[in-house]
Amino acid sequence: MSWLPTIAYQTVMIAGVTLLGLTSSPAPLQMRPLPEVPADVGLDTGLWGPGGDRQRLLRSIDESLRYLRTPKAKADYAAYTAEGQAGAQFGPDLHQRMIRSLQRFRHLVRHSHSPQELQAAVRREFNFYQSVGHDGMGTVSFTGYYEPTYQASAVPTADYRYPLFRRPPDFGQWPEPHPTRADLEGADGQQWQQGKLQGLELVWLRDRMEAFLIQVQGSAQLRLTNGQIMTVGYAGKTNHPYTSIGQELIKDGKIAREELTLPRLIAYFEANPEELDNYIPRNKSFVFFANTAGSPASGSISVPVTPERSIATDKSLMPPGGLAIIETALPFAVNHDWEQRPVSRFVLDQDTGSAIRGPGRVDIFMGTGDTAKARAGLINTPGQLYYLLLKP
Repeated sequence: MSWLPTIAYQTVMIAGVTLLGLTSSPAPLQMRPLPEVPADVGLDTGLWGPGGDRQRLLRSIDESLRYLRTPKAKADYAAYTAEGQAGAQFGPDLHQRMIRSLQRFRHLVRHSHSPQELQAAVRREFNFYQSVGHDGMGTVSFTGYYEPTYQASAVPTADYRYPLFRRPPDFGQWPEPHPTRADLEGADGQQWQQGKLQGLELVWLRDRMEAFLIQVQGSAQLRLTNGQIMTVGYAGKTNHPYTSIGQELIKDGKIAREELTLPRLIAYFEANPEELDNYIPRNKSFVFFANTAGSPASGSISVPVTPERSIATDKSLMPPGGLAIIETALPFAVNHDWEQRPVSRFVLDQDTGSAIRGPGRVDIFMGTGDTAKARAGLINTPGQLYYLLLKP
């Protein structure tokens, strides 16, 4: 969801899987993952004035409301609030309460005339629930994900040799455990012609790392050699757990933990291309794709995700489509460099990912293309996560 939090997309999202593999131990589940706290958290002030993105926030709210009005959302919330599940603390009315919460918050965003007016209304009308984080004290680890844009070819050529693959038509009958990545494509990523993937090539990339990054993100926009734009999205994955190659590099002493960013990881493999055959197969999980015909990147609740307004979390613990506030630091361009600035921002919880597990992990969707890629790769910061529900 993390980065594959782009993105899982047309079915069961895989969007939030962070390539960097920032992980944390979940808090004990006998502890409520979202205890109520005083409403003294800092609130979003970036919705007014030059550069304000109030319309983008409203659009994201509308997408969550669209999901919440579906039969799937009703079933999701019934499971989430069932006895023994994380959402049981809110009671069986949570689904309708969430709808009322978003409807009222949308009205406040539209009709408030200043940050102060909105803040006062939210504090007055909403209850705040803070994630216990990975330490039981509210500390949440934030990463970023994005929808990459790459050059690609509809046919194999001498330059474009690394395919993405369609979901096999007999995938539901594959024996378990499924074949590993190495079984399916070989250590060098070029041996698929002899196995289960033969004939399932969807589109071709010229760089193995780019093809792998698309699997990590879960979707991509591709500029084809014929001038057309193709979008691809998640269509399924094998049942092996995700393994972060960033964590593997740290474990092997190739990169220091404090130095790990996406640019640093890419630079390592550009300098040591032979290492791709060693590290990529360590992630045994394999992702399949579909041509999404220009559809925007979507999250695990099957609605489009919005840059800097959509997050990915563990949906066994956090309410799908819910209204939240994140407090962390994000990178901003300053004088041809990046500067980390603290933010307090309203977001909608619309995605998940294979590496997003426990109450201490959040992945922020940063958008599409190179700038989003650069910013997402620099997010590896602590912070806090809060959910807002309209008072009963």
